[in-house]
Amino acid sequence: MEQGNHFTYTGSTLQDSVSMLSATMSDFSYAKHAHEEYSIGLTLQGRQDFFCRNAFYKSTPGNILLFNPEDIHDGHSGVEQTLEYVMLYIHPKDLHPLFQALGHKKHTTLRLNDTLINDPILRHQIYGMSQRLHDNVYSSIEHEAGLFQIAQSLVRLHGSLELPSQRTRADRLLLQARDFIIANLASDITIDDIANVANMSKFHFIRAFREHFCITPHQYVLNCRINYARKELLAGHNATRAAIVSGFADASHLNRNFKRVFGMTPKQYQLQWTR
Repeated sequence: MEQGNHFTYTGSTLQDSVSMLSATMSDFSYAKHAHEEYSIGLTLQGRQDFFCRNAFYKSTPGNILLFNPEDIHDGHSGVEQTLEYVMLYIHPKDLHPLFQALGHKKHTTLRLNDTLINDPILRHQIYGMSQRLHDNVYSSIEHEAGLFQIAQSLVRLHGSLELPSQRTRADRLLLQARDFIIANLASDITIDDIANVANMSKFHFIRAFREHFCITPHQYVLNCRINYARKELLAGHNATRAAIVSGFADASHLNRNFKRVFGMTPKQYQLQWTR
């Protein structure tokens, strides 16, 4: 490897077909190539120049690069400043059922027309997924939620997203699944586990749950875990115990999720309520 060029590949511990590249480049150029996965990248520093689908692009920090499966592309640093970026690789077999659950009815591969995208929501989701893969501290539900959120952004950008319409009556099987979630917060449950309780296929369950409760089952599990941890903190227990009994790997894992909801760490929250 040439000096100044560093490439680190990180795989998901839960899915072989999800991986990430963290790259730092100064004088390296990719040959034209294509991937069988969706390649979704985020420029962090410098400028990323590349060719794709008969057009030339220049990506500056904060821009998103999106290559559909089999899109031919190349790439190199476009300025003297060192280029830094992350790239997620997600196989279509993992995203296609999610696309269908979100409203993309066609059985063909969803393909986006835009290659260079400026979208704050997707940017946040890519960065969040890359941080989780890098830190290697995440639950099954958290990983699945990250994939679902990225899929939702891709369907939204494609223009085929269906928003859930709340129903007045929750199906008995969905209520049964909800009770299972609440009873098993401390376990590393997956959407497959919950869907089995509702006697539904995974992606029919995601769609039905989202329509009934206007929240995905992934979000519901994380929300229940955060609320349970909050009760533990208010009862005087420390963050480590609150994390474990509510289903987080450790206190830092709880910290990251808790702060997204309450704007502060569990310790800061606890101190405010015990003054």
